[in-house]
Parts: sequence; structure tokens; C-alpha cells
Amino acid sequence: MSDSKTWMCLICGWIYDEAQGSPEHGIPPNTPWDQVPMNWTCPECGARKEDFELVQI
Repeated sequence: MSDSKTWMCLICGWIYDEAQGSPEHGIPPNTPWDQVPMNWTCPECGARKEDFELVQI
């Protein structure tokens, strides 16, 4: 899936990969970032969605 994007927490560096999602935190695989709930927080440090930045890996 080449159009999958990755987002990095600017606080702790945790990576959210759209292709993998975060099933253990309630986000199924292939969930685009804009469909992740606004009240979702980083599973590592509790940062909010606005503390994440699109990154190229």
C-alpha cells in the first residue's frame, strides 16, 4: 500500500503507520490519520493528535 502515511509523535517519537494502525489501542489497520478520533492520544506518552507530524520513512 504505497499511499499509506506515517505520523510521528513530536513528544516521544512513537510512530503511527496507517497501514498497521494501532489495533491494541483501538485503531484498526489501514485507518487513515484523518479518521483517527480527535480524542485519541499517543499510547506511549499521552500526547494529543496535534502533537503528531507527517513523516517520510
